[in-house]
Amino acid sequence: QVQLVESGGGLVQPGGSLRLFCAASKSSVSIYIMGWYRQAPGKQRELVAQITNGGGRNYADSAKGRFTIFRDNGENTVLMQMNSLKPEDTAVYYCNANGAAGTWGQGTQVTVSS
Repeated sequence: QVQLVESGGGLVQPGGSLRLFCAASKSSVSIYIMGWYRQAPGKQRELVAQITNGGGRNYADSAKGRFTIFRDNGENTVLMQMNSLKPEDTAVYYCNANGAAGTWGQGTQVTVSS
């Protein structure tokens, strides 16, 4: 079974940027869709952005214009560039492969605060 390992979270001031990176443990496995979800305290987990192996992208309204998702199909890695971060972006961000019923990473904390 594929495992996902995330990195890149941290503390940033409002208006700042962060880059989240996720790598699947097996580069040879075909993964149709990879993406990022997030869960803030007291809230449900929500989709932030996802990308198919054909390059099709889908963003939450809150991420449009600020976040960009990239993917390397050959390496089964996904990267999300987050700009103009807001305090409401504070959450644990989870890498995902193949949707809600698929595989999840362990999560990485993103905190946006002055």
